[in-house]
Amino acid sequence: MERACSRGISDEEDGDTSRKKLRLSKDQSAILEENFKEHNTLNPKQKQALAKQLNLRPRQVEVWFQNRRARTKLKQTEVDCEFLKRCCENLTEENRRLQKEVNELRALKLSPQFYMQMTPPTTLTMCPSCERVAVPPPSSEARSHQMATTHHRPIPINPWATATPIPHRPFDAVHPRS
Repeated sequence: MERACSRGISDEEDGDTSRKKLRLSKDQSAILEENFKEHNTLNPKQKQALAKQLNLRPRQVEVWFQNRRARTKLKQTEVDCEFLKRCCENLTEENRRLQKEVNELRALKLSPQFYMQMTPPTTLTMCPSCERVAVPPPSSEARSHQMATTHHRPIPINPWATATPIPHRPFDAVHPRS
């Protein structure tokens, strides 16, 4: 009886009503695994040929392939679940960090000392001849340059604004297209 099971034949074939688990030899398992790697499903002809080669019934081969597909899917689901768990943990940590940062910024915004400690916005001047914006240092040379060029217009700069360069383009109205 044990030898019959080791050859891949269950008690069911011997007329016994109890079912024993199909035990495959190492060679049978290796051949089934090889075939599964090539095709994870079999057509009826492939199933018949494989069953004959392994000395199994076609239904046993079919069930082995079904079980193997189920195990593969379960393993992939476990891998996906672990990946999603790590993503969720990372996002939760990032959310905590951002919430903490938001709370700190709100506390600073509501704090009157915050405004007292800030330096006032700087006024920059732009020279039309050199097209440069600069904050003149408090030196006599800078003051004389500033006084000599009275055509400079002050440009208030918001210290909290992002610095984005403005591209220089010629004014189209001066040179109309033909």
